[in-house]
Amino acid sequence: MRARSPGKPFDTTKAPKSEHSPRHRIEEGDFYEAHQQLRTIANRYVRSADYDSAIDLLSSGASLLLRAGQGGSGADLCNYLMEVYQKADLKPDVPNKARILGLLRSFPPNEPAKKKFVGGIVEWSSKSGEFPAGDPELHHVIGASFAEEGETYDAERHLTLGTSDSAQVLSDMEYEWYSSDEPSTAPAYAARAVFPYLLVGNTRAANKALLLFTSKLSTSHPGLGVQSISSPSSDIRIYPSLPLLNFLGLLLLAVQRGSSDLFKQLKSHYASHLKESGWDEPMAQLGEMYFGIKIPSQSNPMFDMMSSMLMGGNNPFAPKKKEPKAVGSAAAAPPAPAPALD
Repeated sequence: MRARSPGKPFDTTKAPKSEHSPRHRIEEGDFYEAHQQLRTIANRYVRSADYDSAIDLLSSGASLLLRAGQGGSGADLCNYLMEVYQKADLKPDVPNKARILGLLRSFPPNEPAKKKFVGGIVEWSSKSGEFPAGDPELHHVIGASFAEEGETYDAERHLTLGTSDSAQVLSDMEYEWYSSDEPSTAPAYAARAVFPYLLVGNTRAANKALLLFTSKLSTSHPGLGVQSISSPSSDIRIYPSLPLLNFLGLLLLAVQRGSSDLFKQLKSHYASHLKESGWDEPMAQLGEMYFGIKIPSQSNPMFDMMSSMLMGGNNPFAPKKKEPKAVGSAAAAPPAPAPALD
């Protein structure tokens, strides 16, 4: 019998089928035994530091279980796989990301165990990669997956930290959600994309998300009587019947200009509408981030968590080991682009 070449992992799930192989057990519906067998063999590989073999076994075994509809057992092997990724000090390069994204797509729809796997993916990519909040490509695929399954809140969290393509997915999701609500609630749904992007310092995505949202709104509701105000540096759409939507567009303009005076004027002009919006806390955060308006020293668990998770004291979109740019003024950072579909 020809010996295997050194270093090539032996995948028992792809071995010639016998009544005792994991593949055969899975095909026969003996999922528990297959799962235990795969874990036992993987443990041996890990103890001997044969991480390549462990990774090959766990990924192929998890794929078989997930495709057989065994979300819990498949997820357990996926979680173990992420532990091995960290033990092996793997970097989030294309092959390593492709392997786990393939598994992510194999999960049965709305499988609760997927969320723990997602947490492991983000933890690994944040520790092993250059982005402290996790790899944007991974966040984008994860967020898009949650959006397809109707897991709106999870989708928002990941798409906010995604790629340049994520604003389209997030805006489309928010608009679809809005479509089943009253027309007057449009600003609340648009804000769910605009505020998170601003809070992580991604002004380009905030502009893009709002423009995409309002473009759909104008097409679907031609009776709104939208008015466009254009200048060389911006393009603002004014909706006479939706003042808070106008506020969001003007807020982005104030951020672009780095004008604390404009920000204060906006808050004053729209005070009666903002009073019922529930936007006080994000507005306070944005005032401090972009306009240097200090907020009282008062602990807020929600924003403490958001700051720690998404900001980490740095811009999560900036590579590690580089000095983060200030967000406060036009002199400290390049101006945000005018709203556009770039």
